[in-house]
Amino acid sequence: MDINTKHKIRIKDIIDSMYDWVRVLDRDNNIIFMNKAMTDGLKTLPAGQKCYEILGRTSPCEVCITRKAVFEGKIHEKEEVIGNRTFSVMSSPIKNEDGDIIAVVEVLRDITQLKFLQQKILEQNRKLQDDLNIAKKLQCSLLPKELPEDKINFAFIYKPCEALGGDFLDIFKIDDDHLGLYIADVSGHGVSASMLTVFLRTSLSKDILSPAQALKKLYEEFNTYNFSQDLYITVFYAIINLKERRITYSNAGLNVPPVIFGRDRFELLRVPGIPISNWLDNPVYIEKSMELKPGERLFFYTDGITELKNSSGEQFGEERLLDILLNDRSSPSGTLNRLLESACEFTGTGSAAKIPDDITMALLEIKDGV
Repeated sequence: MDINTKHKIRIKDIIDSMYDWVRVLDRDNNIIFMNKAMTDGLKTLPAGQKCYEILGRTSPCEVCITRKAVFEGKIHEKEEVIGNRTFSVMSSPIKNEDGDIIAVVEVLRDITQLKFLQQKILEQNRKLQDDLNIAKKLQCSLLPKELPEDKINFAFIYKPCEALGGDFLDIFKIDDDHLGLYIADVSGHGVSASMLTVFLRTSLSKDILSPAQALKKLYEEFNTYNFSQDLYITVFYAIINLKERRITYSNAGLNVPPVIFGRDRFELLRVPGIPISNWLDNPVYIEKSMELKPGERLFFYTDGITELKNSSGEQFGEERLLDILLNDRSSPSGTLNRLLESACEFTGTGSAAKIPDDITMALLEIKDGV
């Protein structure tokens, strides 16, 4: 292409004003041109040297993107360490009017500071991950462990969608005749949500035999802290009288009612109630009670499993969940595992490794003779 002298100078001036290093190499790796930034940076002139010689090397790089650009006719990129600096190198073929590759232009951008910041971010991420792992162990250590196995069959599944979950549950012995059981779903996920589950675990009074009174006291305790209005806890709390086979329960806004079911009964434990929050000055919690019949089971859960979706956007839903729940008479742990496997098969994931929300379920059965 015929380019007049004035235009050549203008292009050179533009290239010489660039912060990036620019060089042009012929097909044999000889340097044809280097811009001012590269000449000043290396403190040398090309003088017909090979591209690797001007960097103080005696042989071409193991990965020579210049040769790749020549032979493949494509743009190639790599990182190159020159002295104590790291460069991102982009090598582009130059073609003549006939389409033949006659040279290669390389642009070298200094990314030393970027690499340093990336390393710092990786170090911070590793530290954060270590902290999250510790927090996860702490949260998991608060889950139920010691249960009165002589009186109940109990199993639960707790699958947070992140390292730290916003769902939580607990079952505990109040005295020889009473068990407390709650399931909760707090706002959000991650660290802030997990801190609310710790608050719930440590603040719910475990010696009050009225679930409604216990929730009212929990609400008052919550309001002694300066929590944001965006933070709240929905929790269903029940106390089971093993001696009288009676369940008493109250609800603080949990949107999925637990289920009592057996051969002759299927009943949702519906009861309204405001979440544990700072939304009202004096909330009222309602309490209900009913008898537990021999062979009946109690199923507690959050909406994470019912809201799982398949590739068509269809939810797993309550109907599929209840169909398995009512027709599976294996052990509580076996029933819950079948529920989780069925939900994962429905979504096509094959496992609970990638779920959009926390999945928490519990199944309780009072043993015969209690």
